[in-house]
Amino acid sequence: MPKLYLGVDGGGTNCRVRLADENLKTLAEATNGRSNLQLEDGDPAYRSIMDGTRQVFEKAGIDYAETANTYACFGMAGARLISARDEFEARDWPFARVKVYDDIDIARAGAHEGEDGAVIIVGTGSAGLALVGEERHQVGGWGFPVGDQMSGAILGRELARITVEAHDGFFEPTPLTQAVLDRLGGDLDTLMDWSFKAEPADFGSLMPLFIEYYEKGDPIARKLMDLQLSYVDAYVSWFKRRGVEKMAVVGGFGRRLNPLFVERYGSFIVDPRSEPLHGAVLLAHQHFANA
Repeated sequence: MPKLYLGVDGGGTNCRVRLADENLKTLAEATNGRSNLQLEDGDPAYRSIMDGTRQVFEKAGIDYAETANTYACFGMAGARLISARDEFEARDWPFARVKVYDDIDIARAGAHEGEDGAVIIVGTGSAGLALVGEERHQVGGWGFPVGDQMSGAILGRELARITVEAHDGFFEPTPLTQAVLDRLGGDLDTLMDWSFKAEPADFGSLMPLFIEYYEKGDPIARKLMDLQLSYVDAYVSWFKRRGVEKMAVVGGFGRRLNPLFVERYGSFIVDPRSEPLHGAVLLAHQHFANA
């Protein structure tokens, strides 16, 4: 049987798996649970990929034993560290060969389909990557505690903090801060208790509320959007200093903000040509073409 290719887009919220034939035609897809390599030593990610693999082979009507003829590429959240990628790659996989990338690599590969260019992920987390000629330029992606400047998680944390300040009496609350307070329990004691247990995705879940009130002209939302755009400005400047001529934006929060980016940066912003999951399949094909 000809080679098969399996691509994985392993995010912090869910894990998508795609099986493709030697012509990169999609045979089947599946979605499973969280898959950040920094969660529980990568065990949830391993389970999600293995479950997804069984599902796509079943959906495609292909014997699971053909995993031995399958070449896999995983783009994983939490894979910024080489050691994390190497350890995950060395696990007991059923595939012929496996290559593990950071999730930003598959996002860039999909966005530009092999051409030069940059991509930023703006979702629960954030990161950037560009390819200029043979040079790879990566920035950000260091995680919620010390990085992820452009992310919904970081902006959500700032929104929660400003909500506390407003309702502590430092300045006048706005409809947005009241909506956040209501969403998180109705008083500051409950909000504080929520914050102690909150994970990045919990802070990121405030972004639809933020966008809603930004569009209504809420002054706090406007202030926070200026902060968000200042972070993106820094990434755009960083890329341009390295000769990048175009940048695509992926991630749910980023795609929602894309019209603002086009207005701000003009033709430097391009639409992604393909999604990250297709990028994973492309990289699997490229990496193992001669295997």
